[in-house]
Parts: sequence; C-alpha cells; structure tokens
Amino acid sequence: MKLQGNIIIPEAKLTQYLLIHREYDDKSKFLAQAGFSQNNPNQLKQAILTLISTHDAVVDRKDKYGTFYQVEGNLIGINRILAVVTVWLKRAEDGNIQFITLKPKK
Repeated sequence: MKLQGNIIIPEAKLTQYLLIHREYDDKSKFLAQAGFSQNNPNQLKQAILTLISTHDAVVDRKDKYGTFYQVEGNLIGINRILAVVTVWLKRAEDGNIQFITLKPKK
C-alpha cells in the first residue's frame, strides 16, 4: 500500500538532523553522495515524497503512538541514486503520517 493522507515531513528533521554532521548516527555524508546538503533541503523533501509515492509501505509495528511503516526503495538524488529505508508513523491521535527517519538500506 502507498502512504496517503496528510504527510508531514518536519523541516527540522531535514535541516537539523539528516543534513548536518553528527558525531553519532550521521546521515549527512551518506546523503551528500547524492548531492543533498543544507543548501537544498527541499530537494531532499521532494525525493522522499517521490519515494513514498512510488513504493509500497510495509507495517513495521504498532504501539500507543500509532502504526509504524517502512518504505524501502531508491532515493533519487541530484547526481546519484541511494538505496534507503524510510520510517513513518501514522499517528494514533490524528491519523497524520509523519516522517521519522531515513537510513541506508543494508
């Protein structure tokens, strides 16, 4: 199934987490391989939205916060394609679908 409805990708998740260097669990170097940086967070957002519109979501688990999904596929970058897994939460409180994180597919 495709994730549909009110899709939320917080700007801070992109600019203050994924696209900045972190000592632990850094994803910025991985994303930089495809041309994503602090200078173009909207391009990363669009690539994530394209990914979920073209790949099926699989239920990962459920808890009091809602249902967690994973969407695996190719994130189309500016100069390279990256194999990724994205994690989403369909919130129990309002049914909105929120982006949680992205990681390289192993």
